[in-house]
Amino acid sequence: MQATIQEIRQLFATYSQEPVTGIEKIPQSGSNRSYFRLTTAGQSYIATYNNNIKENQTFIYFSRHFRGSNCPVPQIYCVNEACTIYLQEDFADTSLLGELEQHGRNEYVYGLFKQSLEELAHMQIAGDRGLDYSQCITSREFGKQAILSDLLYFKYYFLDTLQIPYDKERLIDDFEALSTYLTHVDHKYFMFRDFQSRNIMVREGKVHFIDFQGGMKGALQYDVASMLWQAKAELPDDWKNNLLDYYMDCVEKILQYKIDRVRFVSQYNGYVLIRLLQVLGAYGFRGLFERKAHFLTSIPLALRNLKWFFLHKQVGIVLPEFERLLGLIVLDEVIDRFEPLRANDATPLVVQINSFSYKKGIPEDNSGNGGGFVFDCRSILNPGRMDEFKPHTGRDKGVKDFLEQQTLMPVFMNSVYSIIDIAVEDYIRRDFESLSISFGCTGGQHRSVYAADALVRHLRNKFSVKIDLYHREQEAKNWVNG
Repeated sequence: MQATIQEIRQLFATYSQEPVTGIEKIPQSGSNRSYFRLTTAGQSYIATYNNNIKENQTFIYFSRHFRGSNCPVPQIYCVNEACTIYLQEDFADTSLLGELEQHGRNEYVYGLFKQSLEELAHMQIAGDRGLDYSQCITSREFGKQAILSDLLYFKYYFLDTLQIPYDKERLIDDFEALSTYLTHVDHKYFMFRDFQSRNIMVREGKVHFIDFQGGMKGALQYDVASMLWQAKAELPDDWKNNLLDYYMDCVEKILQYKIDRVRFVSQYNGYVLIRLLQVLGAYGFRGLFERKAHFLTSIPLALRNLKWFFLHKQVGIVLPEFERLLGLIVLDEVIDRFEPLRANDATPLVVQINSFSYKKGIPEDNSGNGGGFVFDCRSILNPGRMDEFKPHTGRDKGVKDFLEQQTLMPVFMNSVYSIIDIAVEDYIRRDFESLSISFGCTGGQHRSVYAADALVRHLRNKFSVKIDLYHREQEAKNWVNG
């Protein structure tokens, strides 16, 4: 990472002679891109490092093009010769999703959604003029094959895991019919592809867009569906309907003619369905196949979203086998398969979680049952070997950032979650009273402390179970109520 930071400093020096006061790595999300916040006395910048040169070139081209169309996207200040690092405008850390979670569904947040849709319509239509779609990362257009691909993604990675019998040929016929129907839309312009509230940043009351490098030509309805039906946002039905009407007003204002709203909404519903299924496919792949806990816990929320859609909306085309299957996968008994068992006040289980140093031995289980889990964190790169981290623990930000961003700790913890979840669910169901889980490392200060705290958060959020946390070598005991 130090080599990358040095390259960022060198690139910034070609742009400005202002002294750099700090460079801090920003936690990664789902991509392979690395982000750094570079600060000077008077301003901050985002430096992006990415070995995918084609992706960088697409984002840089799109950003510069859309800036020329007065769209709220980041300005690109400079790019290194290899096109692996670029410096862009910093929109800070507050997303529209963050504002929704902090303030709730109030007038201020509703206004931000309206502003986002107005800017989206402008970016889609005005930004489409003169846009070179040969710059797209993969496909130039979200057409029939791309729609069919999303449907098959859902089929392979989610539907087939449920083991519900179905007529494969009839289902593929329905997929073909839906793909053809949605391909023949009236309005195709730039399609953001992942337009959701976490990709909309809010700074001083104004919205700004990021992560549009996957864009291509496509139906206007797809991006609106992505935003209004984002499972995490859980927008109420009146917001969805009113915001869709507002978006269509914005489109008509830009196009300067009336659109066929009945047809537009019918096809919009089709794209809502495509988006909901694509998300379930992604959750299935990341959760059911890669066993990543965050995606597993998101499946029930996505299914409830799909259930509401299935019961209240019409796509505008008859799809007999597909509709039959959708009715089956949104049954409560199916959703319940993915709902974690939750502890309640009467649940006797207490999970004892320890961190410790192997130099002083493994903690004893005093419950009388013996056993439990012991995880060895010494295979993870040790931050304690670095002078800057020696006085700190696994609870300090610098150490946590190092473990999350520069080691295999996230992979390690995902494996731990998968194993522990099985035991906790079984122990809750059988009214067991205790479970011991310990994490050890060389000194009981960095890796084991981080891992123990991470498991506490996971079990508290997923199972609401009672937890007794003990960082033995830190000589501190903390009670964490589920």
